[in-house]
Amino acid sequence: MRQRLDEFLAAQQDRGAISADLAMVLTQLACACARISKIVAMGGIADGLGSAGQQNVQQEEQKKLDLITNEVLLQTFADSPIVAGVASEEMETIEPSSAPAKAKADAYLLLFDPLDGSSNIDVNVSVGTIFSVLPSPAAGRVLLEADFLQPGVNQVAAGYAVYGPQSMLVLTVRTGVVGFTLNPDDGVWLQTHEAILIPHETREFAINMSNMRHWASPVRRYIEGCIAGKNGHRDKDFNMRWVASMVADVHRVLMRGGVFLYPWDARDPTRPGKLRLMYEANPMALLVEQAGGKATNGRHRILEIAPGALHERVAVVLGSTEEVDEISAHHERHVD
Repeated sequence: MRQRLDEFLAAQQDRGAISADLAMVLTQLACACARISKIVAMGGIADGLGSAGQQNVQQEEQKKLDLITNEVLLQTFADSPIVAGVASEEMETIEPSSAPAKAKADAYLLLFDPLDGSSNIDVNVSVGTIFSVLPSPAAGRVLLEADFLQPGVNQVAAGYAVYGPQSMLVLTVRTGVVGFTLNPDDGVWLQTHEAILIPHETREFAINMSNMRHWASPVRRYIEGCIAGKNGHRDKDFNMRWVASMVADVHRVLMRGGVFLYPWDARDPTRPGKLRLMYEANPMALLVEQAGGKATNGRHRILEIAPGALHERVAVVLGSTEEVDEISAHHERHVD
């Protein structure tokens, strides 16, 4: 019989890997993701497709499901005594718990991208929910936005749910990476993937090739080497994969290897990247590292970046170590 998520969390608690409170936070997150899975699956039946007619804090068009899924997560933790506050890619600032007086000294902070890849929802491409759990330093005082600005190495847990042909929850509590599949009959998450590991080597890369002319020379030279295949210095042929949904692209990397890149883009030279450090890069970086891969911004380990703002952006290179090292070497050798 397959292990249920609650059984896995109980075992981790017995081993001393997580606290009872963290197990409860992750259980609540899993329940929220199961609910979101059903909402996403309803699509146009529940009038969930299309634009919401407004923009988020990043001046991006919000989809109806962005707002719906964000509200599901907010409601889940609104009065939690063990979550001091939440931050979302869809909100300008933080949302403290409505029960601060009950908050324990070891309460947690929760950050999430409610529906990553939502720009593809109308064409039925896999999307997902990404989450990050940090310790809260705000015991006994008012929670501040600055309390969330912790480097990714501080994360006590991270993961994502991907809503595709199957809904899967991929999770780390810093003891490796495991995967659970949602049983649609009863809404239970059952463990289907143990000790997920990213192969050291790969022949797949994921990047939006249409932006090649805008990349810095290190990334451009790396991709040119992949495209050259056996005729180039890499002496092996590569395949390109690109879903344009980070959660789907990273899920593929975790399941079978590969490297995912979302680099700096010359169209907005003052911005270091497009993906959000706190909501996307940090949780995915922790998962990738726990699965034996690497995650950098091309030069520096993502998990060691000290965030300066809640919605800070960053370039992302993650996946199989051989390719991440190759990309880092290009950044060391070539500077625009």
